[in-house]
Amino acid sequence: MSVAIWKLRLRLWLSVTLLFALLYAFFVGVGFLAFRTATGFLGFALAITLLMVFIQYMLGPVIVGWSMRVRRVTEQEEPRLHAIVDELAREAKMPKPRVGVSEVPIPNAFAYGRTRRGARICVTRELMGRLDEKELKGVLGHELSHILHRDVVLITLLSVIPMVLYHIYISLFWGSLFGGRSRDRGAAMAVAMGAFLFYFISQLFVLYASRLRELYADQGAVRLTGERAPLASALFKIVYGTSRHRPEDLKKVEGMRALFASDPATARHDAVDLRSFDLNRDGRIDESELDMMARENIRIGRAQRMMEMFSTHPNMVKRIKALSDTEARA
Repeated sequence: MSVAIWKLRLRLWLSVTLLFALLYAFFVGVGFLAFRTATGFLGFALAITLLMVFIQYMLGPVIVGWSMRVRRVTEQEEPRLHAIVDELAREAKMPKPRVGVSEVPIPNAFAYGRTRRGARICVTRELMGRLDEKELKGVLGHELSHILHRDVVLITLLSVIPMVLYHIYISLFWGSLFGGRSRDRGAAMAVAMGAFLFYFISQLFVLYASRLRELYADQGAVRLTGERAPLASALFKIVYGTSRHRPEDLKKVEGMRALFASDPATARHDAVDLRSFDLNRDGRIDESELDMMARENIRIGRAQRMMEMFSTHPNMVKRIKALSDTEARA
């Protein structure tokens, strides 16, 4: 395992540990402040949250498939797609996921499912028309790495924490306004405000973990395919292809942004930021351009760092820079 992958894995699990420590600290504080006065609200909030998580876990693949207009395709219908997924699954030593094509009107790809055996890997029809075979293999390697790392389940579980805290905040906030003695209402309001603060902080941790899993999947794709430039070039083409779409098209997939290989919402900004790295203006990023990026000390601005804090995906310049610093397999 390379040092870069080891560091990403360590940072991801440190984020998980800190997130659960944050939740533990919150409930310890609640135990001292308000369990005697707000048990009913807290129990109700927890029950509702667990029910929502259970429904999301069980019905999530169905909902994603329906909302993303996914159609499962056979080897006869899409032989090129199946051949690439077959090869990557053998390289990863994992069961071949189901293969589908999405009819949403942007170039992108995604993976979803509860387990490795029940996983689905999908590309949009527009993406297949934009990428050559190596670029498509790079993107599919990225999505297969999500399945291999089981990070879809990890992010689902992590998302439970801010969801629990948010429902505690809502329950106690309204409960403190309309019920109980004034002393009880004061304690409940204090816990509600604490829950909101911890919700905000935990949401930042979940977003950070989501960005890490994207970088981790990029490294996984390089390891599976043995090449870095095709994935970098594919991300470049996805960004430019998406940036040319109407805002109405992007709104159709707003709720599923976290699933995609690249965030459609930031495509216009990403396209501007990446323009200078296509030195020969051929609409792709090749090995020589990646080598140039590896030699450059590329940093993103403060405004971009702030935007990234609230994003599910890493800043695209930083992401392709990370690929340029990766060694392709010999």
